[in-house]
Amino acid sequence: MYEKIKEEIKQTYYQQNFSNDGQRFVAWYLRNIHLRDPNQAKYDITDGADDKQIDAIVVDDNSSAVYIIQGKFIGAASVDAEPLREVLSSWVQLKDLVKLQEGGNEKLKRRLVDVSKALEDEYEVVFELLTTANLTESALKDLKRFQEELAKNEELTASLNIVDNEELKRRYDLALERESPAINFTLELEPNKYVSMEVAGTHSITAAIPLKKCIKFPGIKDGTLFRKNVRQSLGLNNRVNKSIKSTIYSDRHRDFFFYHNGITAICNKMELDINTLNLNGFSVVNGCQSLNTILSCSERVKNLEDTYIMFRFYEIPQRDRAEKISISTNFQTAVKPRDLRSNDKRVLNLKRLFEQKYSQGYFITKRGEESPPSKDRKYVIDLVDLGKYLISWHSQRPNIAYSESKIFDKYFEQLFKREYKPENIQALNFWMQEIKKGWIPENPFGLNESLLAMKAYAPYHQLYAISQFFTIASNYPDRVPAPKVSYEQAKEKGIVDQLVNMAASCLNVAIEEAASEQSTSGKIFSPQNWVKTKSCLSKIKTSVRTQIQMLPNFPGGKELKESLIIPAEIFEYRWEAD
Repeated sequence: MYEKIKEEIKQTYYQQNFSNDGQRFVAWYLRNIHLRDPNQAKYDITDGADDKQIDAIVVDDNSSAVYIIQGKFIGAASVDAEPLREVLSSWVQLKDLVKLQEGGNEKLKRRLVDVSKALEDEYEVVFELLTTANLTESALKDLKRFQEELAKNEELTASLNIVDNEELKRRYDLALERESPAINFTLELEPNKYVSMEVAGTHSITAAIPLKKCIKFPGIKDGTLFRKNVRQSLGLNNRVNKSIKSTIYSDRHRDFFFYHNGITAICNKMELDINTLNLNGFSVVNGCQSLNTILSCSERVKNLEDTYIMFRFYEIPQRDRAEKISISTNFQTAVKPRDLRSNDKRVLNLKRLFEQKYSQGYFITKRGEESPPSKDRKYVIDLVDLGKYLISWHSQRPNIAYSESKIFDKYFEQLFKREYKPENIQALNFWMQEIKKGWIPENPFGLNESLLAMKAYAPYHQLYAISQFFTIASNYPDRVPAPKVSYEQAKEKGIVDQLVNMAASCLNVAIEEAASEQSTSGKIFSPQNWVKTKSCLSKIKTSVRTQIQMLPNFPGGKELKESLIIPAEIFEYRWEAD
C-alpha cells in the first residue's frame, strides 16, 4: 500500500493543499476510507505545529462517532511503539478540552469546538493509528496495555484501532465496492463444543466459540459484518458493554460463556465438513455491540484461554425472515425506536401512497436497500432523507437535520404522524435534487469553502432558505408553504434555478457575517457548530429578507418578487420540533 499511496498523493489536490507527505497520507485516508470530499478533508486535517499529536479529526454524525486520527507514513516494514504513545498522549489531553484548545493550533482549536458538541451528544470516540508498516512485538505489547487502560477508564471512554498495512488494504478494497460485499468465512469448530440440528426446516448450529477467534471475524471494524443488524455499534460506554469489558479483564473471564446471552448469525448457505464450518453470506444480526467491545480488547483477548462465547448460526436465505430474526433477537440492549422505524405503520403507509401515486418511483424504507433498476431515479426517495427534508421545511429546523437519531426518536411523532401527501414528498425531492447540483467540487453556486466542507448537512439550510423566500415574500413569516405548490409555481415561472442560487447566496452571507462577528469578539468560530444552532437560522432569514427587499431595484426583480407570493390557504403553521 505504501507505494500505491505514495503514487496517488502526487495528484494535484494533495500537492496543492497539504505541505508534506504525512499530511497527504492522512488526507488520502480521509478521502478514500472515510469518503470525505475534498473540502471536508481539508477541514478535518489538524496536523502541523502544536497539533498535540492529533493529525485529523472526523466528526461523523451518521454513525455518531468522533475519529481522532494519527498517521505514520513510512516505507519501513515495521514501526515501534512511539506512535502508540502519541495516541495515548492525545487521549490524555482530550480529557481536558479547555487546556487542549488553549495550546493547540488554529485548525485544532476550530475542530475541538465540534468535538465538544459531539461529546455532549454522547458520540463514541474512536482513535485510529494509521501506518503503512506493521507494529513490532514490543509495540503490540504496548497496544495491549493501552487498550486495557482505555477500556477501564470511566472519564473518557474510547476505543483504539490500528489501521496497519493489511487493514489499510482491506478497507481500501471494501471502499471500492459499490455495495457491501457478501462475507464468506471459514470457521474451525472445536470437537464436542457444537451441535448441528434442523429446526423448522432450517439448518442450525449452536457452538461455543473461543473469544480469540471472534476478533478474526471480517467486517467488525467497518461494520459490514452487521449489515443485516437493526443497528450498528452504540459505542463502548453503555452498561452492557462496560460489563463485557469488565469480565474480559477480570479473573472471571472463563465464565464469559455463562454471563453472555450469545451471538446470533445468519448466512445464505452453510456447510459443515467434520469440524470445518463454511459460511456464505455471513452476517451477525445480534451481537454487534459485543463483538465491537471484544475487538476493542483484542490484545487481552488474544491471550485468554478456555474463554468462550455462544454462537447460533442459522441458514436463512430469505431476506424478510432474516429481518424478523434481527429485530426479535435485539432486546438484551434496548432497541431505540429509530432502529425499527422502517416497519412503522405510518412509514409503510407513506410508502404505499407514494408508490401508488408514482408508479415509476420507489420509497426506500430500510438502510442499505436499493431501488429496482427499472425505477426512475428522480422519483426515488429515502426515508432518512425525507425525515431531514421534513424537519428542514415543515419544522423550519435544518440545524437538527444532521441528527438521524433525533429525527427518528425524539421528533418522529411530530414529523410522521400525518397523512402526508406524496405530491409534497416528491416536491421536496425535486427541490433537493436542484440543490445538490451545486454541492460538487466545481462549486457552481460559489459557496463559501466552509459550507462545502459541510456537505452532509448544510444543503438542508439551503432548502430552509428557499421556503423562507416564499414565506417572507407572501408576508406569512410564522407559517410554511406547501412544497408542491411552491415548486410547481417556481417551475411555471421559470425561477427554480434562480431561487436555488439566491438561497445559496443567503447561506454565504449568513456564515460570513457570523464568522466576522466571532472574530471581532475574539472568539473561535466553528462552522460545523454554527450550523447546528438556532442562531444560524436568524442569519439566513435576515439575508433572505434583505434580498427580497432589494429585488425591486433590479431589472426583472419586481416580477421575481411577485412570483414568490403564494395564497394564504397554501400555508400552514410550522410543525413543532424544539
